[in-house]
Amino acid sequence: MQRSARMKKEIQMLQQSPPHGISCWCKDDKIDHLEAQIFGGSGTPFEGGIYKLEIQIPDRYPFEPPKVRFITPIYHPNIDSGGRICLDTLKMPPKGAWKPCLNVSTVLTTIQLLMAEPNPEDPLMTDISNEFKYNKAQYIQHAKEWNEKYAMEQKVTKPFATTEPENEKKSKVMETAGGVKRTQPMADVTNKKLKDS
Repeated sequence: MQRSARMKKEIQMLQQSPPHGISCWCKDDKIDHLEAQIFGGSGTPFEGGIYKLEIQIPDRYPFEPPKVRFITPIYHPNIDSGGRICLDTLKMPPKGAWKPCLNVSTVLTTIQLLMAEPNPEDPLMTDISNEFKYNKAQYIQHAKEWNEKYAMEQKVTKPFATTEPENEKKSKVMETAGGVKRTQPMADVTNKKLKDS
């Protein structure tokens, strides 16, 4: 099956050379169900936060885009309270921009950019979008509060560890941080370029 061969290559690439501030792994050894973490970008309201996402790979992948959803609540115009993301890359043409040449790594990097640079003209959360456009200082304050409340509850000491035990630990750690009940809208997450240590 084309999907299986393609996903094996993609998962290997994500383990060997993950994008800055992003990690991704299979959940329960299933190639069609992935988990990912995006680290809040430096200089954004999400700095210092760790955002967990789940990724479902459809049967027709790569001819259909993956389904990606935030598990960690985030205050963002383009991410709703259920974690759904409004992003062209995640939609089929003509309304979307998905192409079979794109991959999970590209999608996660694009989501990381969306976190840092929201698109208020195509919002899922109208109230947050209006706040972003007309009262940006208040938006930043709210986003920082959500970041501190939901994305900084647990610290992951080895975010890019490639051994299986570390990946399992990562998953368990993020279950605690992301397993909160949402009573307010959820927003999008930003990627953080980690400093070399």
